[in-house]
Amino acid sequence: MAFKLLFQSWHWKRGKAVVEIEEEFRKYLGVKYAVSFNSGRSAFLAILEALGFERGSEIVLQAFTCNAASNPIIWAGLKPVYQDVNKEDFNIEVNGLEKKLSLKTKALVVQHTFGLAADMDRVSDFCRSNNLVLIEDCAHSLGSSFQGKKLGTIGKASFFSFSRDKIISSVYGGVAVTNDDEIGRKLQSLQENMGYPSFFWIWQQLLHPVLMNWVIMPFYGFLGKYLLILLQWLNVLSKAVHWKEKRGRKPGYFPKRLPNALALLALNQFKKLDYFNQHRKQIARIYFEGLKNSSFELPKTYPGRENVFLRFTVKHAQAHQIIRQAWKKNILLGDWYTTAIAPHDTRAEKLGYISGCCIGAEGLSKQVLNLPTHINISEKEAQKIISFLSKWK
Repeated sequence: MAFKLLFQSWHWKRGKAVVEIEEEFRKYLGVKYAVSFNSGRSAFLAILEALGFERGSEIVLQAFTCNAASNPIIWAGLKPVYQDVNKEDFNIEVNGLEKKLSLKTKALVVQHTFGLAADMDRVSDFCRSNNLVLIEDCAHSLGSSFQGKKLGTIGKASFFSFSRDKIISSVYGGVAVTNDDEIGRKLQSLQENMGYPSFFWIWQQLLHPVLMNWVIMPFYGFLGKYLLILLQWLNVLSKAVHWKEKRGRKPGYFPKRLPNALALLALNQFKKLDYFNQHRKQIARIYFEGLKNSSFELPKTYPGRENVFLRFTVKHAQAHQIIRQAWKKNILLGDWYTTAIAPHDTRAEKLGYISGCCIGAEGLSKQVLNLPTHINISEKEAQKIISFLSKWK
């Protein structure tokens, strides 16, 4: 589809697909409002602007995250305050959370890390007790649920991402959802007053899956990865994270509306959502079985939490060494996250993170590695990864 759209520029910006993807989200989640933007960052920024907090207000979120979760807070004129994480499921640690509150604290962002649902009973109770707005970061967790409720429907507002490496991908894209009429109307107004990304930016995103699927990944172990670096350096392909974001600054293409071309890609993926998630769960079951009784510490699961496993994340004392060895053998294990605020070259202090303030997150960043669960990983390939890891068992 992306290849075809490259030659249909009249479909790039305006079209029916944006309305359709929003309607699909509303029906799937059972919410009143689903408002699309050109990224999850833009969707989060729109939520913060719709909430209308006074400048300088504090928003609590977890460390062990990406700068994409911190930056919209800064761009909205607010202050991120970081809380440590639970080492068993990589989600925000509620114990001791009250110590991070002040008279300026207005909201808590709960990230369902790697598609693992956070303990929403405890988080919701905490927010009610402290008069905080609860925002769900569902960038990793489209399709996960807690006690029968889909993630993204429990907080006051939530946002999802269609970025590369997410549950569904249109390279860039996202949506903000809410059941609150005032927030919903403000989100719609904000969207209507935003412009579209440039034609060149849209062209970059459409080119990405074409080159990745046909040129880069088939030859990744030979020249593909160097070609990817070259194309990004030449600005033919966009990077997942702009250098400005690593300094707390906002690139010019945020926030924008979701262009029709990317909405078409997202719609195509959304139709396969259940298939994608069933596949991820099956691959996760293979990893659970293959790595039980090993030296790898597996993610902890809890009754009542249905997880989609965006990535199957395990802990090991030699995690970084294992990742490097895997890459040498062209086994693409993931390295989310090697620092408390990723990517590793993010200037964390520019995003308000003080080294040592979340020692659990900093420790995890040295111990975790991600096993792939995406649709292109077959059961045979999952077994190959388990076999590779066996030397560290």
